[in-house]
Amino acid sequence: MRFIAAICLLLVTLFASVPLKAEVVNFYAWGGSPEVNSYLRWAQKELQEQGIQFRHNKVADASEVVKQIIDGHSNADIIWINGENFHALKEAGALRSIAGEIKAMNNINPELNWQTDFGEPVDGLEVPWGVGQFNLISRPGLFDHKTVTAESLLNAARENKGHISYPKPPEFHGTTLLKSLLLSLHPQQRSVFQQSVSSVNANELTEPLWRYLDKLHPLLWQQGENFPSSAGEQISYLANGQLMMAVSFNPNDYKTLVNQGRLPAGVERHTLSNKAITNNHYLAVPTSSNNSEAAKTVIEFLLSEKAQQRKADTNRWGDPSVLKSAQGSSLLEPTDDFHASWQEYLEREWSVRYQ
Repeated sequence: MRFIAAICLLLVTLFASVPLKAEVVNFYAWGGSPEVNSYLRWAQKELQEQGIQFRHNKVADASEVVKQIIDGHSNADIIWINGENFHALKEAGALRSIAGEIKAMNNINPELNWQTDFGEPVDGLEVPWGVGQFNLISRPGLFDHKTVTAESLLNAARENKGHISYPKPPEFHGTTLLKSLLLSLHPQQRSVFQQSVSSVNANELTEPLWRYLDKLHPLLWQQGENFPSSAGEQISYLANGQLMMAVSFNPNDYKTLVNQGRLPAGVERHTLSNKAITNNHYLAVPTSSNNSEAAKTVIEFLLSEKAQQRKADTNRWGDPSVLKSAQGSSLLEPTDDFHASWQEYLEREWSVRYQ
């Protein structure tokens, strides 16, 4: 009997020492930011304690993952998206309705306009994860005011020839700069850009933009013959003095990048036009997910107070929180992003003229 008891005790000890197999959750998200990647490595360790193997599948272009999901060739359990990519997945019926099943949604900031994404109703198919606001980061003294108009940007380019530029569309920061210029050139027609491009006279609305760019481009870095490939590259040029201005979709970047030693102290944040184009970025679960329940557990964690506070820390990522506790944070005055149909239109028309 003692021998049998000893064997049973040994077996119990052995099984207790064998960890349960972790549930795998494949998260597809942009991999081009060291701060985002570091944050997700932290989340990975936190979720490991909950028995979840959280895999960050690094993405260069989310549209490629979207195509794979729609074609049925993806193992994604969660995808980080907004805008055109959300539209494509919604139209294909490729997303689960999850917002009503996420308890953390009760803590979302009620002032956050998350129910539409680039003019498309969210309908519970994605949940907000963070806030993006388009802004300019400049060397001190480049601009006289916190608000930069199309005209003041042109003047700065004249006075600092070869030291101003913007990311090349279709890189989304570059396309958003075009949108912000349109808002500055049409200050009384802001609502027209919330409509589908096919329902308005887009050629007439954009003609002042192309005339403006024809004047601006010869004054730019490399005479507008070449452009930075990304906002990250432009930040590097700002840091080393090649450029005097960069663009960002994170309203805290001007602090975060200084804290990280990637930009010199004293850089300034500006809006292009009198309000910052603002949108939310979201988390969504494809209908093809093999582990949707664990995916929702991950989303609950990413929307928790602990995870959102760490994400908003300007010594780390600095991405604004979406929670009620973040009300009163130092966001810029917002204006809604354009209807998603403007994205392709602007990128196509820009390419025809300036490629």
